[in-house]
Amino acid sequence: MNSTVALLLCGPAALLATAVMAAGASRLAAATRLVYGATLAISAVLLATAASHLAGNPGEASATLPLGLPWTGARFRLDGLSAFFLVVVNLGGTITSLYGLGYGRHESQPHRVLPFYPAFLAGMNLVVLANDAFSFLLSWEFMSLASWALVMAHHRDEANRRAGYIYLVMASFGTMALLLAFGLLAGPAGTYAFDAMRTAHPDRFAAGAVLVLMLLGAGSKAGLVPLHAWLPLAHPAAPSHVSALMSGIMTKVAIYGFIRVVFDLLGEPAWWLGVAVLLIGGVTAVLGILHALMEKDLKRLLAYSTIENIGVIFASLGLALAFKANGMPSAAALAFTAALFHVLNHSFFKSLLFFGAGAVLSATGERDMEKLGGLIHRLPVTSFVFLIGCVSISALPPFNGFASEWLVFQAILRSPELPQWGLKVIVPAVGGMLALSAALAAACFVKAFGITFLGRARSAAVERAHEVDRWSLAAMVVLAAFCLLAGILPGLVIDSLSTVTLPLVGERMPVQMAQPWLSIVPIAESRSSYNGLLVFAFITISASLAAFFIHRFASHALRRGIAWGCGFPDAVPAAQYTAVSFAQPIRRVFGGFAFRSRETVDMPAPGALEPARLKVEMHDVAWEIFYQPITGAIDFATERLNHLQFLTIRRYLTLVFLYLVILLLVLALWP
Repeated sequence: MNSTVALLLCGPAALLATAVMAAGASRLAAATRLVYGATLAISAVLLATAASHLAGNPGEASATLPLGLPWTGARFRLDGLSAFFLVVVNLGGTITSLYGLGYGRHESQPHRVLPFYPAFLAGMNLVVLANDAFSFLLSWEFMSLASWALVMAHHRDEANRRAGYIYLVMASFGTMALLLAFGLLAGPAGTYAFDAMRTAHPDRFAAGAVLVLMLLGAGSKAGLVPLHAWLPLAHPAAPSHVSALMSGIMTKVAIYGFIRVVFDLLGEPAWWLGVAVLLIGGVTAVLGILHALMEKDLKRLLAYSTIENIGVIFASLGLALAFKANGMPSAAALAFTAALFHVLNHSFFKSLLFFGAGAVLSATGERDMEKLGGLIHRLPVTSFVFLIGCVSISALPPFNGFASEWLVFQAILRSPELPQWGLKVIVPAVGGMLALSAALAAACFVKAFGITFLGRARSAAVERAHEVDRWSLAAMVVLAAFCLLAGILPGLVIDSLSTVTLPLVGERMPVQMAQPWLSIVPIAESRSSYNGLLVFAFITISASLAAFFIHRFASHALRRGIAWGCGFPDAVPAAQYTAVSFAQPIRRVFGGFAFRSRETVDMPAPGALEPARLKVEMHDVAWEIFYQPITGAIDFATERLNHLQFLTIRRYLTLVFLYLVILLLVLALWP
């Protein structure tokens, strides 16, 4: 057994041992520190191991354990793709455990969180290492069940119970789709090993069916529209550090599963496979951010924005498939690298934002932005790092979100070279959708930061708020630093991804760290280049000079005046902009087709004492079209089948006899 793989397999074993220990000691006073300290140390070792393998021009290493199915064992494999996603998983696990050292002390029922937290991390690591269908599906289901238990940690809340139920149903549906996909890949031989699936080369019909099943299975876990219904329910229901893991990390494990099958096991793709992924990604990005804009719950807003970023990643993967199918490896490498870079970036800023939401929740007890405001004075460090997360997710330079989304648009600009006219039309259209989602994301996080941290306090809970513990602050500061470093040194990340890109698309992006002034040139200097370091230096120097000249040469007289109150001299805090009013113009533009929204104004007659009322009605179209009919049919069927519990023995025997006759008829007529 390879020593690196052995060490990486010891990590999940140690995490599972920590989970067992936590189950027995979770009610002790020191349990929180012990569990999160252990997971931090284990995740850090796994992170260092995976990162050293990724940086050292990795080959392939595998191992087989005498577990799982008889005579086959459990196969595990480490290559460039799995090493990269292990870095994502364990970097997230390390920083989340650091955050948990402080945040976990506020948990009202730690015994419902501590045993499942390390088990969740172990499941994600095993999914990425699995090298056969049985090990993959077993680890996938273990990951789903552990995260479901964390979603149900606060199970006394009816909304949390509903979120857990929907999540469990969707997770079971996704696992079934993955099982069917692996069945098609295994073919008549029925082998479970990924190595055998790579050589099977299914026909185009089977390849299309596998892609659809992977979009259903991995896409439901990642949050693709219309399979996203569970995500805005489950992610806010979990404790905030678990929400960061689910939204920032677990969705990336789902993307890993999609890449592993579609880019690695499926063989050479057809160009129309890329079209399907591209369109779904574009629609997901726009609808996800539109839903986020309508939210006033801070954690639900962040959950919906995850859907938008998942759409960006899948659109880039669809573009990579189209380029690869048309023999354009350099363009495929650009699109594929952009997708992986955004995977890493999203794990940074989405974890940071959920940590910030957790800090706000700990300090105020509120997630409703309508009851917040003015927190910049009471949580100065949290507000600063949350602002960095907002700027990063809004794709503004010099932070990391801009670097990866800029690469996506550079790949889109290669679309005129594609031979199919369908792609020549679809790719620019999806590019427009991604540009729209980027603009809406900026508006969304202006709202998130402005309503939450600026203005005046809207409730007494905000007046009593104070800064959170040093462990939580340290975790948020580290992620904010990563957002900046990945934005000003993107060439370092791009070059490290070459070992992942080359085996899967047959090409890599040009070496970036050799460029002058640490610029990145994805195609050619004559077509495109970007230098995050120079942008950062320009912003820093110009802002510093502006502050210096203002303080040095402006009037020294200090003048104070009241804030402009829109013509109302004694405006109350409730008269400020709210999350709902901020989103009203966008709701009126897009609400008709996205939410079937309708506004009803009840204006009393002149002189009447009744207040005027505005009623806004919005619908989740995906839920009403896809899920509500299914739940209605299930309820109808269960009500009818419930009568079978109250039959007499004679009727039961009659039913058994009829079923036996029908079965014999089917066997007799079967060709």
